[in-house]
Amino acid sequence: MSRVKTGVTRKNRHRNVLKATKGYWGTKNRLYKRAKEAFIHAGEHAFFGRKLRKRDMRKLWIIRLSAALKEYNLNYSVFINKLQKSKIKLNRKMLSEIAIKDSATFSAIIDKLK
Repeated sequence: MSRVKTGVTRKNRHRNVLKATKGYWGTKNRLYKRAKEAFIHAGEHAFFGRKLRKRDMRKLWIIRLSAALKEYNLNYSVFINKLQKSKIKLNRKMLSEIAIKDSATFSAIIDKLK
């Protein structure tokens, strides 16, 4: 079997990892082995962060809805329950946007529930 030299491939791989870790603290942006470890961990944290962002946004919409419903002496769980019973299919994101930007429409939704 013939010999395979990896000089160019290895150099490209190292360069790509070091380019991706540019700006990292300490030797994590200079030494390949440390940079590769940091790069892998950063990818894991980024993946998990994308999942957390979805949770955080849902929490934010619920908080906004709860704040808007205090004016109408309703709490969040009762409001959502009444929405489902009256078959109004609006998600929490849209409801929170309506509550913030268009209070007339939001009050019309609440009147329809009562």
